[in-house]
This record gives sequence, C-alpha cells and structure tokens, in this order.
Amino acid sequence: MNKGLIFLVVMLGMLGLSACNTMEGFGKDVSKVGDKIEKSAEKHK
Repeated sequence: MNKGLIFLVVMLGMLGLSACNTMEGFGKDVSKVGDKIEKSAEKHK
C-alpha cells in the first residue's frame, strides 16, 4: 500500500512537470495563476 502511494505521487508529479514541458514553463504557469487570483481579488474588494 505504501509503495503504491509513493509510486502514484511520483507519477502524478512527473505528469504535472511534463505538462509544463520545462521548469521555466512551470514558473510561467504558476505566475499566470497568481495573476488571475490577484485580478479576482481586486474585482471583489
């Protein structure tokens, strides 16, 4: 059970990183999410 859980977490992490293609792309994705949250917060002040 424990090995299966670790395997699942590792595979999901690899899938997430491969979706961004590079760490730079991952940084850009995170930045976009942050910008959207910031804009939403400004709208709802």
